[in-house]
Amino acid sequence: MREEVIKAQKGDKEAFISLIRQIEQWLYNVSRSILPNDEDCADAAQEAIVKAYKGLHALKDPNLFSTWLIRILINECNKIWNTKRKYVSGAAAEQSYSMEGYEEKLEIREAVEKLEQPLKVVVVLYYFEDLPVKQIAEILELPEGTIKSRLNRARTSLSQMFTNPLERNIDYGY
Repeated sequence: MREEVIKAQKGDKEAFISLIRQIEQWLYNVSRSILPNDEDCADAAQEAIVKAYKGLHALKDPNLFSTWLIRILINECNKIWNTKRKYVSGAAAEQSYSMEGYEEKLEIREAVEKLEQPLKVVVVLYYFEDLPVKQIAEILELPEGTIKSRLNRARTSLSQMFTNPLERNIDYGY
């Protein structure tokens, strides 16, 4: 990836497109952990990609391209989230993931959706995207201890959701 970043920094548009294609699913997954619908995810990803393209020359370490782009994406998602939150009630903003797979996965995703925003982002990056705590800390520009603390709080909240049947208000539409 490093070589493609260097090519892209020198103006090679195809190298930049290749970089984006390599991480586009990752971009979607991260944006989906923050935003409730696909349209907003697409908007955030587009804005992040445009900003990355325009600011690529400022990236000092090509090895940090994906971390840098994810940080831009998270900032864009937070902008959209904060704007939408002002206009949409919490109940209307909550949507289920439309995922293929087992009910178990769906139930876990829906439980993660119910977490507070800072906890949700950390859980998705750590468990769904398999990023190490150190890289999450770099992306979110937070101390590693804060990331560990958020993961711990998220685990506690999720554990309570799955052990307290009153908390499990998950509707499968049957």
